[in-house]
Amino acid sequence: MPETVLRVIREGGRARVTLTRPEVRNAFNAEVIAQMRDAFATLAADDGVRIVVLDGEGKTFCGGADVHWMRGSLDLSEEENVRDAEAMSEMFRAIDRCPKPVIASVHGAALGGGAGLCAVCDAVVAEDDTLFGFTETKLGIIPAVISPFVLAKIGVSHARRLFLSGERFDAALAREIGLVHEVVPAGQRDAPVEAIVRELETAGPSAIAAAKALIADVTAATYDETRALTARAIARQRTSAEGQEGLRAFLERRRAAWIAP
Repeated sequence: MPETVLRVIREGGRARVTLTRPEVRNAFNAEVIAQMRDAFATLAADDGVRIVVLDGEGKTFCGGADVHWMRGSLDLSEEENVRDAEAMSEMFRAIDRCPKPVIASVHGAALGGGAGLCAVCDAVVAEDDTLFGFTETKLGIIPAVISPFVLAKIGVSHARRLFLSGERFDAALAREIGLVHEVVPAGQRDAPVEAIVRELETAGPSAIAAAKALIADVTAATYDETRALTARAIARQRTSAEGQEGLRAFLERRRAAWIAP
């Protein structure tokens, strides 16, 4: 029977996904990758879920790859390593393209793939003593799988410095390069995470999903493609039931239907 490496708790329109391997700093292995991918696929398809918070149990958010899992990779062929890497890429993609906003609540350390998790979340709140790092080159490997997501988040210039050195860096630098959005004192993540959740709850659920998809589509398109793409996207949302309700609520000076009393 597979090890349970995640805890998923739903409360109303909120879901919290927690890595539950504190004894190994919530490190990745094949089970974590599979269960995380499946959890986010399920949450993405659940119309009752509006917002997802991702965190880690114990002293560390996510310390990267599990030592035992890495040791096992020494005996894998190149093709077997490709399949492992593709599975991890699919996990990051599932989080990155989840139509619900995903907030990371980060503490302790976010190294390697843990930093990759920060890159695929829409908002990241980190404690000020958290350590970050794309540490793969220190092991003679490279941050290949996370690179598309991290480059989209921090840009080429910062990646050229931090990917190559593999150095660890603090939360202040993580915020400066855009990997983190808010830095708070140790033990004080809950209030800012709650503030972000409450702000998101005042926005239209389908509009959030459409806006999140728009970012990915526009980033990948040329201007000529974006002209038609963006015009169609706003026209579709304006004529949707949610768009009509939101505009009417604004004009009538009342709460939109999706906002709880």
